[in-house]
Amino acid sequence: METYQFINEKNLDQFHEMISAKKRNGFVIVEHNEKLPYVVLSKEKKAINHSLHLFLTCLTVGVWSIVWLYLIVTLSRKKNILVAVDEDGNLFEDKCLSV
Repeated sequence: METYQFINEKNLDQFHEMISAKKRNGFVIVEHNEKLPYVVLSKEKKAINHSLHLFLTCLTVGVWSIVWLYLIVTLSRKKNILVAVDEDGNLFEDKCLSV
């Protein structure tokens, strides 16, 4: 495996640990490159049971609507992230634009 000079074994181990943690969190690898170490990971949006949340909102006289709105904002979008090692050998994570 050919790698660049700025990448050492410690950086690669951290890189693989970060990828493993993301995969345990529900992300799936979309694109992977070992030569220039980067991985694009994707997490599909989750379905929300709106009828249950409407019932809970009515039952709690509207208080549950705060939780419901939070779930709508956080879970209803597909997430794509890039995990890579930069030129200095540092790990970074960045959000990717979804189409």
